[in-house]
Amino acid sequence: MENIQKSTKPFVTFSRRTKKQDQIFTMILFLLAPILLLFVFTYIPVFNMFGYSLNKWDGYSKAKEFIGLQNYIELFTRPELFRVFGVSIYYFVASFIQLALALYFATILSFDVRLKNFFKGVLFFPYLINGVAVGFIFLYFFKPDGVLDLIMVSLGLGDYVQQWLGNRAIINYSLAGVSIWRYMGLNFVMFMGAIQSIPSEIYEASSLDGANRWQQFKHIIFPSIFPIISLSLLLAIRGSLAVFEIPYIMTGGANGSSTFVIQTVDMAFKNQKFGLASAMAVVLLLITLILAGVQNLIFKDKNAGSN
Repeated sequence: MENIQKSTKPFVTFSRRTKKQDQIFTMILFLLAPILLLFVFTYIPVFNMFGYSLNKWDGYSKAKEFIGLQNYIELFTRPELFRVFGVSIYYFVASFIQLALALYFATILSFDVRLKNFFKGVLFFPYLINGVAVGFIFLYFFKPDGVLDLIMVSLGLGDYVQQWLGNRAIINYSLAGVSIWRYMGLNFVMFMGAIQSIPSEIYEASSLDGANRWQQFKHIIFPSIFPIISLSLLLAIRGSLAVFEIPYIMTGGANGSSTFVIQTVDMAFKNQKFGLASAMAVVLLLITLILAGVQNLIFKDKNAGSN
């Protein structure tokens, strides 16, 4: 019996080590695919973009002329290239409206409401629609004698009908409204998931203490989902700086609706200045990273103060 026990111990130890090694190998294998995709489609293009920004290149010829920081000097000495950031202010303000609406509906629908699931689907559905399709839908919505004009006339508001995409003074309000409609569903789902993760016992205890819905939101819901709100705000700020598909599809950047990204694309593919366009993309990336860092510090201090 002693010989049998001695002979089985090494076998058991080897079996356990093999199983642990298999687990490690499986984890590495599952991580390898997303890491590889991240490098191929994110980091390598970013490094190439830095390289292009130091060259004069039309994007087609094989020859590139190294000019160092000349593209960056030209970018910062041409204020008209940065003037389009004023358009981002419309989307920046719209992002706060979008977050407020998403948080409001997520809070309301987290309680017992009739047709709750129906309204959840209605609010999230716009996010499922392709951005190009959204652009064409609202082209018909905003066109003269289109859906919006007919609605306003039927409500007796015909005197307020405008050229929604033709009037330079209101075109960016119209486009920002489309952005609110499309992306509110994403924030709604994020807020809804965070609210539903709060234990129901907390609501029951607060109800026994006489707390109303507003007090539950103020003292339970908002502090509990604050990290999700800060993340959504970060994504909203980044999105307001990098708006592209909705104004590009609906107006092509015409009539004062061009954004920094649209201008970058035009610089590359219309003016054939890929070096300058790459420099613009690098600057936009740096601005986004700086804003993300500042926002992270602000919310980190806020969280530390609340603790």
